[in-house]
Amino acid sequence: MIPFLDLQQLNAPHQAAIETAVQRVVRSGWYILGQELTTFEKSFADYCEASHCVGVANGLDALQLILQAYDFPKDSEVIVPANTYIASVLSISFLGLVPVFVEPDPKTMLLDPARIEEKITYKTKAVLPVHLYGRSCEMAPVQEIASRFGLKIVTDCAQSHGATYAFSKKETLGDAAAFSFYPTKNLGALGDAGAVVTSDAELAKKIRYLRNYGSNKKYFNEYQGVNSRLDEMQAAVLNAKLPFLDRENQHRRELAQYYLNSIQLSELVLPPADRLDEDVWHLFVVRHPRRAAFIDYLLQCGIQTNIHYPLPIHHQKAYQQYSHLRLPITEQIHQEVVSLPLSPVLSLEQVAYICDCINQFKG
Repeated sequence: MIPFLDLQQLNAPHQAAIETAVQRVVRSGWYILGQELTTFEKSFADYCEASHCVGVANGLDALQLILQAYDFPKDSEVIVPANTYIASVLSISFLGLVPVFVEPDPKTMLLDPARIEEKITYKTKAVLPVHLYGRSCEMAPVQEIASRFGLKIVTDCAQSHGATYAFSKKETLGDAAAFSFYPTKNLGALGDAGAVVTSDAELAKKIRYLRNYGSNKKYFNEYQGVNSRLDEMQAAVLNAKLPFLDRENQHRRELAQYYLNSIQLSELVLPPADRLDEDVWHLFVVRHPRRAAFIDYLLQCGIQTNIHYPLPIHHQKAYQQYSHLRLPITEQIHQEVVSLPLSPVLSLEQVAYICDCINQFKG
Protein backbone atom coordinates (compact mmCIF):
# COMPACT_ATOMS: atom_id res chain seq x y z
CA MET A 1 0.00 0.00 0.00
CA ILE A 2 1.26 3.48 -0.90
CA PRO A 3 0.00 5.67 1.97
CA PHE A 4 -1.24 9.16 1.29
CA LEU A 5 1.19 10.37 3.96
CA ASP A 6 3.28 8.50 6.54
CA LEU A 7 4.30 10.95 9.29
CA GLN A 8 6.66 8.50 10.95
CA GLN A 9 8.54 8.01 7.70
CA LEU A 10 8.40 11.75 7.01
CA ASN A 11 10.23 12.54 10.25
CA ALA A 12 12.61 9.57 10.17
CA PRO A 13 15.43 11.47 8.35
CA HIS A 14 15.28 14.14 11.08
CA GLN A 15 14.90 11.80 14.04
CA ALA A 16 18.41 12.17 15.45
CA ALA A 17 18.34 15.97 15.19
CA ILE A 18 14.84 16.09 16.71
CA GLU A 19 15.83 13.87 19.63
CA THR A 20 18.89 16.03 20.31
CA ALA A 21 16.76 19.16 20.18
CA VAL A 22 14.11 17.74 22.51
CA GLN A 23 16.74 16.57 24.97
CA ARG A 24 18.29 20.04 24.92
CA VAL A 25 14.95 21.60 25.84
CA VAL A 26 14.20 19.09 28.59
CA ARG A 27 17.59 19.67 30.18
CA SER A 28 17.32 23.45 29.90
CA GLY A 29 14.43 23.72 32.35
CA TRP A 30 12.95 26.55 30.21
CA TYR A 31 9.86 25.53 28.22
CA ILE A 32 7.97 28.70 27.21
CA LEU A 33 9.25 31.87 25.48
CA GLY A 34 12.88 30.87 25.58
CA GLN A 35 15.95 30.68 23.37
CA GLU A 36 14.61 27.97 21.03
CA LEU A 37 11.69 30.21 20.11
CA THR A 38 13.91 33.26 19.70
CA THR A 39 16.20 31.30 17.38
CA PHE A 40 13.32 29.97 15.31
CA GLU A 41 11.62 33.35 15.00
CA LYS A 42 14.83 34.92 13.67
CA SER A 43 15.58 32.02 11.31
CA PHE A 44 12.07 31.77 9.90
CA ALA A 45 11.73 35.53 9.42
CA ASP A 46 15.00 35.49 7.46
CA TYR A 47 13.82 32.48 5.46
CA CYS A 48 10.61 34.30 4.52
CA GLU A 49 12.52 37.48 3.61
CA ALA A 50 10.67 39.39 6.33
CA SER A 51 11.68 41.41 9.39
CA HIS A 52 9.64 39.70 12.09
CA CYS A 53 8.27 36.30 13.03
CA VAL A 54 6.07 35.75 16.09
CA GLY A 55 5.61 32.14 17.14
CA VAL A 56 2.08 31.21 18.24
CA ALA A 57 0.19 28.05 19.15
CA ASN A 58 -1.24 27.18 15.72
CA GLY A 59 -2.15 28.52 12.30
CA LEU A 60 -5.71 29.50 13.20
CA ASP A 61 -4.43 31.59 16.10
CA ALA A 62 -1.90 33.22 13.77
CA LEU A 63 -4.69 34.40 11.45
CA GLN A 64 -6.92 35.46 14.30
CA LEU A 65 -4.18 37.39 16.10
CA ILE A 66 -3.35 39.37 12.95
CA LEU A 67 -6.99 40.38 12.51
CA GLN A 68 -7.31 41.11 16.24
CA ALA A 69 -4.21 43.30 16.16
CA TYR A 70 -5.68 45.39 13.34
CA ASP A 71 -8.68 46.08 15.59
CA PHE A 72 -11.22 46.42 12.80
CA PRO A 73 -14.70 47.61 13.89
CA LYS A 74 -17.23 44.86 14.55
CA ASP A 75 -19.10 43.74 11.40
CA SER A 76 -16.24 44.87 9.15
CA GLU A 77 -15.94 42.70 6.06
CA VAL A 78 -12.99 40.55 5.07
CA ILE A 79 -12.82 39.13 1.55
CA VAL A 80 -11.86 35.46 1.54
CA PRO A 81 -11.80 32.72 -1.13
CA ALA A 82 -14.80 30.40 -1.05
CA ASN A 83 -12.50 27.44 -1.77
CA THR A 84 -10.42 27.12 1.37
CA TYR A 85 -10.16 25.25 4.67
CA ILE A 86 -12.58 26.41 7.34
CA ALA A 87 -9.79 27.91 9.51
CA SER A 88 -9.48 30.84 7.09
CA VAL A 89 -13.10 31.78 7.80
CA LEU A 90 -13.15 30.90 11.50
CA SER A 91 -10.44 33.50 12.10
CA ILE A 92 -12.78 36.13 10.68
CA SER A 93 -16.07 35.19 12.31
CA PHE A 94 -14.55 34.57 15.78
CA LEU A 95 -13.77 38.30 15.97
CA GLY A 96 -17.26 39.43 14.96
CA LEU A 97 -16.09 40.23 11.42
CA VAL A 98 -17.96 39.18 8.30
CA PRO A 99 -16.46 36.84 5.67
CA VAL A 100 -17.28 37.78 2.10
CA PHE A 101 -16.77 34.79 -0.18
CA VAL A 102 -15.16 35.14 -3.60
CA GLU A 103 -15.17 32.39 -6.21
CA PRO A 104 -11.79 30.90 -7.21
CA ASP A 105 -10.11 30.79 -10.58
CA PRO A 106 -11.28 27.40 -11.93
CA LYS A 107 -7.77 26.57 -13.22
CA THR A 108 -5.75 27.29 -10.08
CA MET A 109 -8.65 26.85 -7.60
CA LEU A 110 -7.21 29.89 -5.76
CA LEU A 111 -8.69 33.33 -5.11
CA ASP A 112 -9.60 35.01 -8.41
CA PRO A 113 -8.39 38.64 -8.23
CA ALA A 114 -10.79 39.61 -11.03
CA ARG A 115 -13.72 38.90 -8.71
CA ILE A 116 -12.51 40.91 -5.70
CA GLU A 117 -13.46 44.46 -6.62
CA GLU A 118 -17.15 43.68 -7.13
CA LYS A 119 -17.31 42.46 -3.50
CA ILE A 120 -15.78 45.58 -1.93
CA THR A 121 -18.11 47.81 0.13
CA TYR A 122 -17.58 50.64 2.60
CA LYS A 123 -17.30 47.93 5.31
CA THR A 124 -14.44 46.06 3.63
CA LYS A 125 -11.22 46.28 5.63
CA ALA A 126 -9.04 43.41 4.38
CA VAL A 127 -8.44 40.74 1.77
CA LEU A 128 -7.38 37.30 2.98
CA PRO A 129 -5.73 35.36 0.12
CA VAL A 130 -5.09 31.67 0.80
CA HIS A 131 -2.04 30.08 -0.85
CA LEU A 132 -3.79 26.73 -1.12
CA TYR A 133 -2.04 23.46 -2.05
CA GLY A 134 1.40 25.13 -1.95
CA ARG A 135 0.83 27.69 -4.73
CA SER A 136 0.84 31.44 -4.14
CA CYS A 137 -2.17 33.44 -5.26
CA GLU A 138 -1.71 36.06 -7.97
CA MET A 139 -0.54 38.71 -5.55
CA ALA A 140 0.20 41.63 -7.91
CA PRO A 141 -3.44 42.34 -8.78
CA VAL A 142 -4.48 41.73 -5.16
CA GLN A 143 -1.90 44.28 -4.01
CA GLU A 144 -3.06 46.79 -6.62
CA ILE A 145 -6.69 46.51 -5.50
CA ALA A 146 -5.79 46.64 -1.80
CA SER A 147 -3.67 49.73 -2.33
CA ARG A 148 -6.41 51.49 -4.29
CA PHE A 149 -9.08 50.80 -1.66
CA GLY A 150 -6.89 51.08 1.44
CA LEU A 151 -7.26 47.43 2.46
CA LYS A 152 -4.94 45.24 4.49
CA ILE A 153 -3.69 41.98 2.96
CA VAL A 154 -3.60 39.11 5.45
CA THR A 155 -2.32 35.93 3.81
CA ASP A 156 -3.02 32.37 4.86
CA CYS A 157 0.29 30.60 4.23
CA ALA A 158 -0.57 27.40 6.11
CA GLN A 159 0.21 25.32 3.02
CA SER A 160 2.90 27.40 1.33
CA HIS A 161 6.15 27.26 3.33
CA GLY A 162 8.84 28.38 0.90
CA ALA A 163 6.54 29.27 -2.01
CA THR A 164 7.36 32.37 -4.04
CA TYR A 165 5.59 34.91 -6.21
CA ALA A 166 7.70 36.58 -8.90
CA PHE A 167 10.43 34.35 -7.37
CA SER A 168 10.22 36.25 -4.08
CA LYS A 169 9.02 34.81 -0.77
CA LYS A 170 8.40 38.32 0.50
CA GLU A 171 5.87 38.97 -2.27
CA THR A 172 3.63 36.17 -0.95
CA LEU A 173 3.24 37.67 2.52
CA GLY A 174 1.04 40.72 2.09
CA ASP A 175 0.97 42.98 5.16
CA ALA A 176 1.10 39.95 7.45
CA ALA A 177 1.09 36.20 6.91
CA ALA A 178 -0.11 33.31 9.03
CA PHE A 179 1.74 29.98 8.98
CA SER A 180 0.75 26.61 10.41
CA PHE A 181 3.33 24.00 11.38
CA TYR A 182 0.81 21.20 11.85
CA PRO A 183 2.67 17.88 11.42
CA THR A 184 1.48 17.34 7.82
CA LYS A 185 2.77 20.70 6.54
CA ASN A 186 5.89 21.14 4.40
CA LEU A 187 7.55 22.36 7.60
CA GLY A 188 5.80 20.39 10.31
CA ALA A 189 6.22 20.25 14.07
CA LEU A 190 5.35 17.25 16.26
CA GLY A 191 2.10 18.87 17.33
CA ASP A 192 0.23 22.11 16.81
CA ALA A 193 2.34 25.19 16.12
CA GLY A 194 2.09 28.40 14.12
CA ALA A 195 3.60 31.81 13.42
CA VAL A 196 2.86 35.30 12.18
CA VAL A 197 5.38 36.73 9.70
CA THR A 198 5.45 40.43 8.85
CA SER A 199 7.75 43.37 8.18
CA ASP A 200 5.49 45.70 10.17
CA ALA A 201 7.35 46.26 13.44
CA GLU A 202 4.39 47.74 15.32
CA LEU A 203 2.08 44.93 14.27
CA ALA A 204 4.64 42.31 15.33
CA LYS A 205 5.07 44.03 18.70
CA LYS A 206 1.32 44.07 19.33
CA ILE A 207 0.96 40.40 18.40
CA ARG A 208 3.79 39.50 20.79
CA TYR A 209 1.69 41.10 23.53
CA LEU A 210 -1.58 39.55 22.38
CA ARG A 211 -0.21 35.99 22.26
CA ASN A 212 0.89 36.28 25.91
CA TYR A 213 -2.33 37.39 27.65
CA GLY A 214 -1.83 40.91 26.28
CA SER A 215 1.38 41.32 28.24
CA ASN A 216 5.04 41.71 27.44
CA LYS A 217 5.89 41.93 31.11
CA LYS A 218 4.70 39.52 33.77
CA TYR A 219 1.40 40.63 35.34
CA PHE A 220 1.25 43.93 33.43
CA ASN A 221 -1.30 43.70 30.60
CA GLU A 222 -1.76 46.30 27.88
CA TYR A 223 -4.38 44.38 25.87
CA GLN A 224 -7.03 41.72 26.37
CA GLY A 225 -4.92 38.96 24.89
CA VAL A 226 -4.92 35.18 24.68
CA ASN A 227 -2.62 32.31 25.59
CA SER A 228 -1.13 31.31 22.24
CA ARG A 229 2.61 30.71 22.43
CA LEU A 230 4.81 28.46 20.31
CA ASP A 231 6.45 26.36 23.03
CA GLU A 232 10.15 25.59 23.27
CA MET A 233 9.75 21.92 22.36
CA GLN A 234 8.00 22.59 19.06
CA ALA A 235 10.34 25.49 18.30
CA ALA A 236 13.32 23.16 18.80
CA VAL A 237 11.80 20.61 16.42
CA LEU A 238 11.24 23.31 13.80
CA ASN A 239 14.80 24.56 14.25
CA ALA A 240 16.01 21.03 13.49
CA LYS A 241 13.90 20.70 10.34
CA LEU A 242 14.02 24.18 8.80
CA PRO A 243 17.48 23.77 7.17
CA PHE A 244 16.08 20.90 5.08
CA LEU A 245 12.88 22.60 3.91
CA ASP A 246 14.19 23.81 0.54
CA ARG A 247 15.63 20.40 -0.31
CA GLU A 248 12.38 18.67 0.56
CA ASN A 249 10.37 21.23 -1.42
CA GLN A 250 12.59 20.55 -4.42
CA HIS A 251 11.82 16.84 -4.18
CA ARG A 252 8.13 17.72 -4.12
CA ARG A 253 8.62 19.72 -7.34
CA GLU A 254 10.33 16.76 -9.01
CA LEU A 255 7.44 14.46 -8.11
CA ALA A 256 4.91 17.03 -9.29
CA GLN A 257 6.77 17.38 -12.58
CA TYR A 258 6.66 13.60 -13.03
CA TYR A 259 2.92 13.55 -12.39
CA LEU A 260 2.34 16.41 -14.84
CA ASN A 261 4.46 14.78 -17.56
CA SER A 262 3.15 11.25 -17.13
CA ILE A 263 -0.58 11.36 -16.42
CA GLN A 264 -2.47 10.90 -19.67
CA LEU A 265 -6.02 10.29 -18.43
CA SER A 266 -8.11 12.75 -20.42
CA GLU A 267 -10.90 13.05 -17.84
CA LEU A 268 -8.48 14.04 -15.10
CA VAL A 269 -7.93 17.78 -14.64
CA LEU A 270 -4.35 18.42 -13.51
CA PRO A 271 -3.07 21.43 -11.57
CA PRO A 272 -1.43 24.17 -13.68
CA ALA A 273 2.27 23.73 -14.44
CA ASP A 274 3.04 27.36 -15.30
CA ARG A 275 4.80 28.09 -12.00
CA LEU A 276 6.28 24.71 -11.20
CA ASP A 277 9.43 26.13 -9.60
CA GLU A 278 7.56 28.65 -7.45
CA ASP A 279 5.02 26.23 -6.01
CA VAL A 280 6.00 24.04 -3.10
CA TRP A 281 3.37 21.37 -3.88
CA HIS A 282 2.04 20.81 -0.39
CA LEU A 283 -0.70 18.84 -2.13
CA PHE A 284 -1.07 17.51 -5.66
CA VAL A 285 -4.76 18.08 -6.27
CA VAL A 286 -6.50 16.76 -9.38
CA ARG A 287 -10.16 16.74 -10.38
CA HIS A 288 -12.30 13.92 -11.76
CA PRO A 289 -16.03 14.03 -12.57
CA ARG A 290 -16.42 10.46 -11.24
CA ARG A 291 -14.41 10.94 -8.09
CA ALA A 292 -15.83 8.08 -6.01
CA ALA A 293 -15.10 5.50 -8.72
CA PHE A 294 -11.63 6.97 -9.27
CA ILE A 295 -10.76 6.84 -5.56
CA ASP A 296 -12.08 3.27 -5.21
CA TYR A 297 -10.05 2.15 -8.22
CA LEU A 298 -6.83 3.64 -6.84
CA LEU A 299 -7.46 2.01 -3.47
CA GLN A 300 -7.79 -1.35 -5.24
CA CYS A 301 -4.40 -0.59 -6.78
CA GLY A 302 -2.97 -0.07 -3.30
CA ILE A 303 -2.91 3.74 -3.47
CA GLN A 304 -4.38 5.92 -0.75
CA THR A 305 -5.80 9.34 -1.64
CA ASN A 306 -7.47 12.17 0.26
CA ILE A 307 -10.01 14.91 -0.41
CA HIS A 308 -9.11 18.56 0.32
CA TYR A 309 -11.96 19.38 0.89
CA PRO A 310 -15.25 17.43 0.56
CA LEU A 311 -17.72 20.18 1.56
CA PRO A 312 -17.46 23.93 0.91
CA ILE A 313 -17.71 26.24 3.90
CA HIS A 314 -21.06 27.75 2.89
CA HIS A 315 -22.55 24.24 2.97
CA GLN A 316 -21.11 23.38 6.39
CA LYS A 317 -23.55 23.26 9.31
CA ALA A 318 -21.27 25.63 11.22
CA TYR A 319 -21.94 28.33 8.60
CA GLN A 320 -25.50 27.52 7.63
CA GLN A 321 -26.28 31.25 7.51
CA TYR A 322 -24.44 31.26 4.17
CA SER A 323 -26.18 28.18 2.73
CA HIS A 324 -28.23 30.39 0.39
CA LEU A 325 -25.13 31.50 -1.51
CA ARG A 326 -24.65 30.25 -5.04
CA LEU A 327 -20.97 29.54 -5.64
CA PRO A 328 -21.00 27.09 -8.55
CA ILE A 329 -17.26 27.01 -9.23
CA THR A 330 -16.47 26.29 -5.59
CA GLU A 331 -19.22 23.68 -5.37
CA GLN A 332 -17.98 21.83 -8.46
CA ILE A 333 -14.40 21.87 -7.16
CA HIS A 334 -15.47 20.30 -3.89
CA GLN A 335 -17.35 17.57 -5.75
CA GLU A 336 -14.38 16.62 -7.92
CA VAL A 337 -11.05 17.20 -6.10
CA VAL A 338 -8.75 14.32 -5.19
CA SER A 339 -5.32 14.68 -3.59
CA LEU A 340 -2.73 12.19 -4.82
CA PRO A 341 0.21 11.09 -2.64
CA LEU A 342 3.10 13.55 -2.62
CA SER A 343 5.73 13.98 0.09
CA PRO A 344 9.49 14.25 0.53
CA VAL A 345 9.69 10.50 1.26
CA LEU A 346 7.67 9.37 -1.77
CA SER A 347 9.91 7.91 -4.47
CA LEU A 348 9.82 8.45 -8.23
CA GLU A 349 9.23 4.71 -8.61
CA GLN A 350 6.10 4.97 -6.48
CA VAL A 351 4.87 7.97 -8.46
CA ALA A 352 5.53 6.08 -11.71
CA TYR A 353 3.35 3.23 -10.45
CA ILE A 354 0.61 5.68 -9.45
CA CYS A 355 0.71 7.27 -12.92
CA ASP A 356 0.55 3.86 -14.65
CA CYS A 357 -2.51 2.96 -12.59
CA ILE A 358 -4.21 6.28 -13.29
CA ASN A 359 -3.65 5.96 -17.04
CA GLN A 360 -5.37 2.57 -17.01
CA PHE A 361 -8.49 3.81 -15.22
CA LYS A 362 -11.66 2.98 -17.16
CA GLY A 363 -14.31 3.74 -14.57
